[in-house]
Amino acid sequence: MGELVRVEVAGPVATIRLDRPKMNALNAQVRTEIAAAAAQVSGDGDIRAVILYGGERVFAAGADIKEMASLGAPAMSQYTAKLQAALNDVAAIPKPVVAAVTGYALGGGLELALCADFRVLGESAKVGQPEILLGVIPGAGGTQRLPRLIGPAKAKDLIFTGRHVGAQEALAIGLADQVVPDAEVYQAAHDLVARYAAGPALALRAAKQAIDNGLDVDLATGLQIERLHFAGLFATEDQKSGMESFIASGPGKATFQGR
Repeated sequence: MGELVRVEVAGPVATIRLDRPKMNALNAQVRTEIAAAAAQVSGDGDIRAVILYGGERVFAAGADIKEMASLGAPAMSQYTAKLQAALNDVAAIPKPVVAAVTGYALGGGLELALCADFRVLGESAKVGQPEILLGVIPGAGGTQRLPRLIGPAKAKDLIFTGRHVGAQEALAIGLADQVVPDAEVYQAAHDLVARYAAGPALALRAAKQAIDNGLDVDLATGLQIERLHFAGLFATEDQKSGMESFIASGPGKATFQGR
């Protein structure tokens, strides 16, 4: 259990909860504890889905500027490598992940939310990559994950201007998957991923890895990745029970054990 980032487990759903008042700024300790939390939920077979959450008031307002401001280029290169590695660990969680965004998700906070599979925003949430206003650019995935999600032109607009984007615009450009009243953000995020919790965990992991890895390669290589994952699932108990259930009772009746 981390001091500033903790994992809360309720049944098959785990919440990675940031708790560094007031704004959940991502300092070195938070970064280290995020990586530890990602490893914990990834390695626990009883956890089937994950929520990233910063609390009722704010998701994460960005990296800790005071911690970074005096660093030179060599030190900043190492600092950013560690932050990227921690967020990569979140992106690689082999289970459905949703970011429940209240308040601000800016800079490193948005980059963390981009590591999730889905994003649920409160009506008053604001997201953005304001690094340009500090004379720098996003350094923890914003220039890479954001254009892959919303397209290069829209990503360039957000990154070039550093402007804050409201929840409805985020929904319109594909940066948010749902917008709900602020008080309902966590429950909506839970409802979104809980639907996957009873699904075949190994197939869900394979689907996530095939999609994410396939985005970074050409179509032919992506199809090879898909084929290998597909064939490999025929060594699982879930495939056997799923297909036997389909033959006997039709679709949607199978019970999966994650094996």
